[in-house]
Amino acid sequence: MLNIVLFGAPGAGKGTQAARLVGKYGLGHISTGEVIRDEIARSTPMGVSMEGYIARGELAPDELVIDMVADYIARRKNPVGNIFDGFPRTVRQAEEFDKLMQRHSTPVDFMLSLEVPEDVLAERLLLRGRDSGRADDSDEQVIRNRIRIYHEVTEVVARYYDAQNKYVAVDGTGTVGEIEARICAVVDKYL
Repeated sequence: MLNIVLFGAPGAGKGTQAARLVGKYGLGHISTGEVIRDEIARSTPMGVSMEGYIARGELAPDELVIDMVADYIARRKNPVGNIFDGFPRTVRQAEEFDKLMQRHSTPVDFMLSLEVPEDVLAERLLLRGRDSGRADDSDEQVIRNRIRIYHEVTEVVARYYDAQNKYVAVDGTGTVGEIEARICAVVDKYL
């Protein structure tokens, strides 16, 4: 079993690359962003409570996200492994996630971080906002706030996994295929 934390700033290409890895390796995929947007669209209690955070480009509260991931792991046991896209986003989430994965005897194998310059991130997000209509990707001020929060709060999670010798950085620029080839070279080493 292979468990990968797919990491990077908003717009780094995590969702795009996760979909390719799922297709190539048969891994399960949880995107906390997609789950949260689905909860909001269905107006569930969790979605209603998270809607304000998302609209402002802020992180959802740790407890809600941890509970959501715990529920996913309990319901979906993929014998090949999983890609966790957009989670964990805080050190507290990473610590709780490690405990959760240990209880299921499926530890995180490594964190794969897509490294992309800030100006490229903003361009990608604005383009995605135009193409998808996602409100959180259509406002440059919200985008800049999301990137700022990533640097202030989320980026430290990389150090958490680096201290465990589980951190791998990959150049996240270039074509989708070029980035995928770099990622697959890393994944293949763990298989």
